[in-house]
Amino acid sequence: MGAYILRRLLLIIPTLFGILLLNFLIIQLAPGGPVEQTIAQLQGIGVDAGDRIGSSARTDIAASDTSGYRGGQGLDPSLIAEIERMYGFDKPAHERFFQMLVNYLRFDFGSSFYSNKTVIELIVEKMPVSISLGLWTTLLTYLISIPLGIRKAVKDGTAFDMWSSTAVIIGYAIPNFLFAILLIVLFAGGTYLEWFPLRGLTSPNFDEMTLLQKIGDYFWHITLPVLASVISSFATLTMLTKNAFLDEIHKQYVLTARAKGLTENKVLYNHVFRNAMLLIIAGMPAALIGIFFTGSMLIEVIFSLDGLGLLGYEAVIRRDYPVIFGTLYIFTLVGLLLKLISDITYTLVDPRIDFSSREN
Repeated sequence: MGAYILRRLLLIIPTLFGILLLNFLIIQLAPGGPVEQTIAQLQGIGVDAGDRIGSSARTDIAASDTSGYRGGQGLDPSLIAEIERMYGFDKPAHERFFQMLVNYLRFDFGSSFYSNKTVIELIVEKMPVSISLGLWTTLLTYLISIPLGIRKAVKDGTAFDMWSSTAVIIGYAIPNFLFAILLIVLFAGGTYLEWFPLRGLTSPNFDEMTLLQKIGDYFWHITLPVLASVISSFATLTMLTKNAFLDEIHKQYVLTARAKGLTENKVLYNHVFRNAMLLIIAGMPAALIGIFFTGSMLIEVIFSLDGLGLLGYEAVIRRDYPVIFGTLYIFTLVGLLLKLISDITYTLVDPRIDFSSREN
């Protein structure tokens, strides 16, 4: 097992390199980078970008455009050169890429183009919101899906199985952002009731509350976003649990256990559960990454939650390259490590599985 873990850890290096290289090439081909956006702002669309450039670099309009940037007509080449230097685009693409790799090996992700904060500071600042949303969503999803899936497997073909499958399919068919809007209309003052707040994770006077009041306020704010996230998350896990249990229930060892007089609960949870849960464990890292880092973006926007999903979306729209690549590197690394942990968990659940004996 140790040799397998070492091989997997070594494979992380080329995997990270390939993902970063592919995304770097795509970003280079995408129009509207930070240099182009700054030029557009200087041409009259906005004025904020000009404040980032030294006054000595702001010269009069030149006679012709030699910058090669769309919208750069009329700007002095020295001004454009100053903009390129400010964003690090005064070097060739391959030099910028390998310099980025060197910095990332030291976990130096640089600073955002559009704020005075480092990438790490931004992630740490946004992380509590996404962790809150992702943690409760994951917890509720598993608490609902696994018992429901087991019950559906035991009651396969009955009325309970039919109507619960209908409810699961309807929940899966409704996008979480659409369900979020429905919850706002019904319970957040949209049209009917005003039971829950619409914005933020806590109230403005949160720091002045007692401990119990803070706990109540937190759950008051998180209820609707979590419900909106759960509604479309539990369907796949429920059906996967049901099918996994159905596949195990009809095997010979289950019939033998029943013939020995074991109760149905002992058969299900002492014998079937360990084997059936392998597929569930395999999908857990992907579920965690999806819920924590990507799946909450629309929910964060709708409920005005300033988390990682919103951070990534804004970084892509604004072409904030340090934030884009920094978060990509961190989330990919975490995802690969979680996948390795998933494989290790396989052996804990079923010691018969031995990854070290697999061929390269």
